[in-house]
Amino acid sequence: MTHIGSILKTTPTTKWINNTKMYTLGISCYYHDSAAALLKDGHVLAAVEEERFTRKKFDDGYPKMAIDWCLDECAISPKQIDSIAFYDKPILKFERLLDNYIAVAPRGLYSFLNTIPKWIHKRLWIKNEIKKHLKGFNGNIVFPDHHMSHAAYAFYTSQFEQSAILTIDGVGEWSTTSFGIGKNDEIKLTNDIRWPHSLGLFYSAFTYFLGFKVNEGEYKLMGLSSYGKPKYYDLIKDNLIDIKNDGSIHLNMKYFAFTYDKVMTNKNFADLFGIPPRKEGQKTEQIHFDIGASAQKILEDVILKMVNHISLKTKMKNLCLGGGVALNGVANYKILKDGPFDKIHIPPSPGDAGSAVGCAQYLYYIHNKQKRIIENEYSKLVQENVYVGPSYGNEIIEKFLDSNNIKYEKFNEESLLKKTVQLISTGNIVGWYQGKMEWGPRALGNRSILADPRNSSMKNILNEKIKHRESFRPFAPSILEEHASEYFDIDIPSPYMLMVAKVKKPEIIPAVTHVDGTGRLQTVSKDTNSLYYNLIDEFYKITGVPVLINTSMNVMGEPIVNTPEQAYQMIVKTDMDYLVMGNNLVSR
Repeated sequence: MTHIGSILKTTPTTKWINNTKMYTLGISCYYHDSAAALLKDGHVLAAVEEERFTRKKFDDGYPKMAIDWCLDECAISPKQIDSIAFYDKPILKFERLLDNYIAVAPRGLYSFLNTIPKWIHKRLWIKNEIKKHLKGFNGNIVFPDHHMSHAAYAFYTSQFEQSAILTIDGVGEWSTTSFGIGKNDEIKLTNDIRWPHSLGLFYSAFTYFLGFKVNEGEYKLMGLSSYGKPKYYDLIKDNLIDIKNDGSIHLNMKYFAFTYDKVMTNKNFADLFGIPPRKEGQKTEQIHFDIGASAQKILEDVILKMVNHISLKTKMKNLCLGGGVALNGVANYKILKDGPFDKIHIPPSPGDAGSAVGCAQYLYYIHNKQKRIIENEYSKLVQENVYVGPSYGNEIIEKFLDSNNIKYEKFNEESLLKKTVQLISTGNIVGWYQGKMEWGPRALGNRSILADPRNSSMKNILNEKIKHRESFRPFAPSILEEHASEYFDIDIPSPYMLMVAKVKKPEIIPAVTHVDGTGRLQTVSKDTNSLYYNLIDEFYKITGVPVLINTSMNVMGEPIVNTPEQAYQMIVKTDMDYLVMGNNLVSR
């Protein structure tokens, strides 16, 4: 088969006029989820994770390919970039590492010898790396605080003129949690919790202990927790974490190893629960489910204390939530239902990748003191926040199919929708590859695998034969926005799949109803993704159910597909029945 790179290039949907006032480039890398984003006058033109090109999931390297794609997509050269932002302050992060190793010495020598050379030889010289790569760039490079990048992304992607802001993650430079307020163009973070006392690392410790990879498997822990009962809640509160009424926390470092080792927990942690850390691939027992449920409940309770305190302190009615912990849809729903705020906004990629956008927004609105104009049309805001990645048009797709002698049928849009829905409704699993790739960790209707939610066996089929992943992992429902409150206990849009809500009609959509009666829903509106909306609507017309199963088009351990070749490989190496690429249908 001809390699895709030799015949294909992405299809820019728009070539931007280059008489702009200001281009800003945002970069995040060297921890996990490296990414780049290009903004014009504060608005996202192009954004993509480096993993989508390198095919290395959660790639943490310098995002050269992502940056190059952003510039090529918008037809600009490095010299046209006004200024660049990097998502944190490397010097302060390095200072924290050195202080930490001194504090824990002589423990931590192995970790020190593994980590510090990476900083001395590469990570401290990110400015040089940028200038070496982007020849012709003559602007400024700024370094906002890590949590400011999270806060900027959370606030500037919202429609709020003013809002409280809460950011929670593992650790930035020193902060692990911060809160403050955003008003119009400005953001002020006023309070924080500092290393090593981190709610994100607390949850990651359980992620590690229960057999998943840190910074990758936290969402697996969230799914696993639903199978258990919080039997170890008091044990954890009494021994591992001191929780104050305002939500501030203090970890008992006697049980944690992340300050001096590459692992998260130590023997004391294992002895507390009476079991060793679960190995990857080892059978999951009830005790693992119960420990996971206990950790999840602690997380939710701490966050609820935090948001109640922040509401009292800021007197704000709106909340913007950022940082990697904001990917926990179960906790997000608790904030919505049980918290004090009238409205909540969480951006589609609240972890470190999203900070490529956030630091560029900080650069534009705060550092360069530009006026913020809020997008009043919610659909346009969603489109700008999500559908900003690479795209491949029908001409390119057909060239790939023809050059590799792949049989396909070509349809117009109306007949394509009818054919696809007929296939899904009769039990087939269909890859749906359309338009611009989504920004963030979720496929939201453009790089998706779709199936019938009415089929109770479909969850196991997808996990085993398509995704090749753990049997306890749930699948998400995409639902027409106007029907969301009929099927789920939610009365707001959830376009980014970041809310896990109670399912009202589990008997109708069993395949997307988790063991605890919930589903991580995506609401789809006609104005944000008309093709995907029309597909679900067509399914609704023939079945009476306005819902489809939507899971990302990838297998376990691989990033979401980018190119047509990668999409086609899904039908080659899995039991997926059909693949729709543009207006073209490929069968097994």
